[in-house]
Amino acid sequence: VADAPKFGQVSGYDEAEMLALFAERGGDPDRPGKRHPLDWLLWRAERPGEPAWESSLGRGRPGWHIECTAIALRNLGPGYDVAGGGSDLIFPHHECGASEGHAATGEWPFAKFYTHAGMVALDGEKMSKSKGNLVFVSRLRQQHDPMAVRLVLLAHHYRDDWEYTADQIAAAERRLALWRSAVGLASAPRAAELLATVRERMADDLDSPGALAAIDAWAERALAEGGPEDPALVKDLTDALLGIAL
Repeated sequence: VADAPKFGQVSGYDEAEMLALFAERGGDPDRPGKRHPLDWLLWRAERPGEPAWESSLGRGRPGWHIECTAIALRNLGPGYDVAGGGSDLIFPHHECGASEGHAATGEWPFAKFYTHAGMVALDGEKMSKSKGNLVFVSRLRQQHDPMAVRLVLLAHHYRDDWEYTADQIAAAERRLALWRSAVGLASAPRAAELLATVRERMADDLDSPGALAAIDAWAERALAEGGPEDPALVKDLTDALLGIAL
């Protein structure tokens, strides 16, 4: 950490937050002999049953963070466009990886943009393979219109944590029916303003809830008042910008 001048710029966390998360997510801040509590593992000594390679540090393998740094540098190079993952990867994983990339190349930023998805919970607990509390999209698709499943996801900003309930798929099916009724009209309100609003919302860090709300308002107006225009453009924009086929 002492030799990583950009450390902290990816997450924006202060040292107290970093120390708490480091301990929680596999780090060893209290390990004796470290120069800094937040120093992370670069090379793991060989362990039985694990892959290992010869190095100047002895046989072993790269630590978790530097594995991903090396893969990104080899395949994308420094300053690549987008790094993504769950919000639990902001720190320490993406923070450490960015500092490793800076140390290796001298270039910054390591990635231009980071998209960190929020955690999805079920019955009050984060969904995880280890707990087995998962709702599979494949199963939802067998029971519901795939477009409704997609609307459940788009109803939440991708960075937000949220909890899945059966009520949400029911609400998504009602929303889908509203939209399909509106685009099935012979004429509807002009779509140019709606198109501009949806583009604006999606350009603002993928504000999908804002985009859905704009389409809701257009659909309700179309059903209540009609309009001068064929609603085909709205079908095109929901498909092209949101992946929702009406």
